[in-house]
Amino acid sequence: MADQFAIRLEAAAADTQALLDGLLADTCEPGEITRPQRLLAAMRHAALGGGKRLRPFLLIETAALFDSRRERALMAGAALECVHCYSLVHDDLPAMDNDDLRRGRPTAHKAFDEATAILAGDALLTFAFDLMAREAMHPDTSTRIALIRDLARASGLGGMAGGQMLDLAAEGRFGKAALKENDVTTLQSMKTGALILFACNAGALLGNADEKARVAIDRYGRAIGQAFQIADDLLDLEGDAAVVGKSTGKDAAAGKATLPALLGRDAAAARLSALVRDAETALARFGPKADMLRAAARFVAARKA
Repeated sequence: MADQFAIRLEAAAADTQALLDGLLADTCEPGEITRPQRLLAAMRHAALGGGKRLRPFLLIETAALFDSRRERALMAGAALECVHCYSLVHDDLPAMDNDDLRRGRPTAHKAFDEATAILAGDALLTFAFDLMAREAMHPDTSTRIALIRDLARASGLGGMAGGQMLDLAAEGRFGKAALKENDVTTLQSMKTGALILFACNAGALLGNADEKARVAIDRYGRAIGQAFQIADDLLDLEGDAAVVGKSTGKDAAAGKATLPALLGRDAAAARLSALVRDAETALARFGPKADMLRAAARFVAARKA
């Protein structure tokens, strides 16, 4: 099963990479006047820089659970990855986490400059909604509108951007902050979990899943989103920067709000294991057809990068 999961994850990553490579080519779409070369190069640096492509994988595999066409899930996954990559570009900026390394390469503002990196992030974010609105995404207009709405909500005020603001506040940037476990869980479910949850729910939406199936997928997405963040926090504590592909040990230095910092390493690891079990339980009704999603939950907990 582990080998099959690795093959499927690699295939999803390769297909997403190929699609993004073509979409971010030096060819104008209708309505575009030109694509400035430096901005395009910075967008490609951010979006084509490798990575596990876990979010597109979750979307593709969830859609497959409901027999949705793969090309539609790929387009939705590419749009989602544009949002994710934009968030990494902005998260790495000096005003945010001030990182020099991402996926083993210089961050966008180091490879180019701050202004270009900001604009590359802006352009990737807006490009995501361009992709979501295309007929290639889904022939049904109402489905495309629902995907656009859900991605906007997962990305914005009540989702990822809002979670990032809560994270900055938790660092004490705007005054003293004393967060409890529920506060940390909330900010992490927004900052990290919202896009992972969207990936799962978008696959169910593309597949026209029934209400009971959507509830099960939503539960799975929430569990795996929380698990991903705890695993990430533990990697920051214990991981090798050369393997992780980014600086480690920065969370504690910055006073970031994490469950390992609040509960301790062992309790956080126990919570991670419980979340993986919850994610697997949520998929019980789907039988062996959901094995790849079960493997994804285990992968999230055990990953080293």
